[in-house]
This record gives sequence, structure tokens and C-alpha cells, in this order.
Amino acid sequence: MWIYQKNLEYPVKVCGPNPKLAKVIITQYGGPDGELSASLRYLNQRYSMPTDKARGLLTDIGTEEMGHMEIVATIFYKLTRGVSPQQMEAAGLGGHYAQHNHALFWNDANGVPWVASYVAATGDPITDLTEDMDAEQKARATYEHLIQLSDDPLITDVLRFLREREIVHFQRFGETLNDVQGFMNSKKFF
Repeated sequence: MWIYQKNLEYPVKVCGPNPKLAKVIITQYGGPDGELSASLRYLNQRYSMPTDKARGLLTDIGTEEMGHMEIVATIFYKLTRGVSPQQMEAAGLGGHYAQHNHALFWNDANGVPWVASYVAATGDPITDLTEDMDAEQKARATYEHLIQLSDDPLITDVLRFLREREIVHFQRFGETLNDVQGFMNSKKFF
């Protein structure tokens, strides 16, 4: 189905442990506008798309979002590696540590667990592609907020890369929305 290369799409380096930064970055792992929601949304919606091109785009972007989830997971892991329980607690990750130690879990920066209702799918290609564009804009905004919160220039670099990919996805979804609208008009769906 896919060929998996055992390297990240973009390298993750950190200046050192930083559980305070890890606490906010985890929102892109399991928050409402994070990479898990995006990947599941797109890989699910592809089945109701009317064209091969639209299905292919949703598959490609959904798969890329899984890669982004892996990048965010790596950031969290590297920022918390070797951090003591007391340091986790001081950074606001005491509850996370109590339940998961240093393991990752799909939740937002406030510790709210991921829920399936974050994934939108109506079966209407126009609605779903419009929602996908909105989702990419929300993810872009979240990355911009994380960039503003980052005190690690190496992490800021990775966050900028991820933000740029959200912009590209927004553009591709807009192009696909136009194509699908044209296809549906030609078939007199409306």
C-alpha cells in the first residue's frame, strides 16, 4: 500500500530537554487541529470523493500528515528525554507523567484527550474539501502560535517547516475543490 522510509520528512534537533515547550507542542499530536485529526480526516474522506485525482490527493496528504505526527512525536520525545518527574511536574506535565511517564498520548496542551469528533466527514465532497481547507488554516495558525512560544531555535525551524506544509496543503485542497466543483457541474450533480 505504502512504502515506508525509516527517516523523518524533516530532521528534528533540539537544543536540550525542555518539558515546558513539549507541553504546548503535544497539541499538534493529539489536539483538535493536530496531525492525528488531519491524517484520519483525509484518509477517511477520500472514499467519498468523485474523482481519482481528489482521492489521490487526500491519500497523499493524509499519509503526509501521519509523517508530521511522527515529527511532532519525535519533538515531544526529545524535549522530555531524561527529564525527571519533578521537572515534568514543574512544566505542567505532572498528570501526563502520572498516566504515561514519558510516553506519548494523543491529547492537547491542556491534557484533554483526542476524540473522534475532531474528524469531520459529511460524504459531500464540496463540504469536506472546504472543511479540509479550514482545518489546514487552523493547523497553520496553531503552528504560528507554537513558533511564538518556542524558545528553542532548532524546534522553531521544524515548526516553520510544518507550518509551510499546512499552507501547501491548503493550496492543494483549494485547487482540488475547484476541480471537483467543475466535475460535479459537468455531471449535473447540482
